[in-house]
Amino acid sequence: MAEITINSSICGFEHKVVGKKEGKNIIIDIETDCAKIKKMSHMEVPIDQTLDIKDNYVISKAQELNCSSNCLVPCGILHVCRMEMGILSESLAKKSGRVSIDFQ
Repeated sequence: MAEITINSSICGFEHKVVGKKEGKNIIIDIETDCAKIKKMSHMEVPIDQTLDIKDNYVISKAQELNCSSNCLVPCGILHVCRMEMGILSESLAKKSGRVSIDFQ
């Protein structure tokens, strides 16, 4: 099971995202106070729809919910999916600690 915390300081929300591979899907659960992102919780993400940006299940769901284009959650969910798929090393991710955008 992969788990991350997304700090969306611009919009003031923190999101805890947990993913678990089950067969050909990754089940994503999200703890958040954001109404839009709550609708993405308990999402069953088909593994074969996570690798491309164009035909991407997570990005499509974010579009359906009218998420802002600068929302970090879809990207965070894809990181969780990649950890569960073994494409992103969980130990390397944990060692890195975080991914950030720093405004100057």
